[in-house]
Amino acid sequence: MTAQTCPRQHQRTTMEIASLEPSLYTVKAVFILDNDGNRLLSKYYDKELYPSMKEQKNFEKNVFNKTHKADNEIAFVEGMTIVYKCSIDLFFYVVGSSQENELMLMAVLNCLFESLGQILRKNVERRCLLDNLDGVFLVVDEIIDGGVILESDPQQVIQKVNYRADENPLSEQSVAQIMQSAKEQIKWSILK
Repeated sequence: MTAQTCPRQHQRTTMEIASLEPSLYTVKAVFILDNDGNRLLSKYYDKELYPSMKEQKNFEKNVFNKTHKADNEIAFVEGMTIVYKCSIDLFFYVVGSSQENELMLMAVLNCLFESLGQILRKNVERRCLLDNLDGVFLVVDEIIDGGVILESDPQQVIQKVNYRADENPLSEQSVAQIMQSAKEQIKWSILK
């Protein structure tokens, strides 16, 4: 071994070790597709992975083509570990690096799926998901923040999402009350 090759080998080994070091940034992306492979929701946490919308959609289409007919729960596509689940007309995906622990990714996927099942009252299908998209984004944000897994217990996620919904001063009920109050004020001002 010469003195010139030693630093290179050391550098390569250091880089390989660095890529295997544990990290809190576990999730690279989460997306939900319909049964035609069209995007309904997506969040990419690693901005360098697929920086443009076109690259993201190509990746999603590639993942969908390789998984929509398979009976597995784990796939390896473009150097990424992907766990997925199908429900009626929806496909749920959680993406991690090639070295990521599949069980951790599966815990995120199960938490997402069960939380949405509770929010959507067991009606986890395209139309219902689109009607409640704001709640779906809240669920995703309670589970993952910037690629870091915050919660994997669906009951905790539901409690936090319900708390946030109660905290919002402009919920549907209060908007209806404001509209009714405004109508009454206009009516009284006309009558005067």
